Amino acid sequence: MTGRDVGGVLPAGLGEAVRATAEEIAAVLRGVADTSVPVPGSQWTVGEAAAHLAQANELMARLAAGQELRYGDGTPQSLAAANERALAEFDERAAEPLAGMITAHADACLTAVERSAAGAGDVVTPLGPMSRAVLASYLLTHMLGHGYDLARALRRRHMVDRERVELSLPFLITVMPGVTDAAATARLTARYAIRLWGGSRFGVTFTDGAVTVTPRPPDRPDCTILIEPVTFFLMALGRTGPYGAIARGRVLAWGRRPWLAPRFPGLFKAP
Repeated sequence: MTGRDVGGVLPAGLGEAVRATAEEIAAVLRGVADTSVPVPGSQWTVGEAAAHLAQANELMARLAAGQELRYGDGTPQSLAAANERALAEFDERAAEPLAGMITAHADACLTAVERSAAGAGDVVTPLGPMSRAVLASYLLTHMLGHGYDLARALRRRHMVDRERVELSLPFLITVMPGVTDAAATARLTARYAIRLWGGSRFGVTFTDGAVTVTPRPPDRPDCTILIEPVTFFLMALGRTGPYGAIARGRVLAWGRRPWLAPRFPGLFKAP
């Protein structure tokens, strides 16, 4: 990816993708009279998922503005508990107001990023310290995940595509070491090369359970995974599993230990 947007702070296309995703989620919600519809694969309803998105976008806007806010300790359990507490303290579940909040807070986050001083330090997020550029990638990733859920629940077209997946990678790669499943990775030693069809590639190396993520694949990987970008994203966020994707030809694997490929998604716990 080349070029910048949002005042030169963000990679080209990221600010536009954040705004477009927020607007598309709002379009999915507008006109929905009954937000008690359940979200597939979730304990939340449409109204609760939309309320969570509105709250999360506001949180990220405040973080981008330099505020220090505590929201769990980064573990999936603590983030789930923080989400439930926040939802219990926020009673809006109507589609139209929530649609407006989602877009307004996403725009506020980008505005705060644009106004930040050049070279401003990292912000502390629920998933650890990160630059404002990675925070914006976090915002996009989070909206895409829940936007996908809302679109499925309401039988609308989702907004995850190849270009937005590429823009989510700075966040996904940054947090990957912090979301490994210690039980699944215990004593594992393996070198993975991850390649997105027609796009980015990176490396993930486990050494006796400890993980290192690099922007370049390792030399002589044990397992190379070539994966369709949207499938990669949905798998990374726990929205789909590996075996169906392999059966549909959306994932290919080779190397000295190709059988490691189906195991890869289970080495991480999406928060």
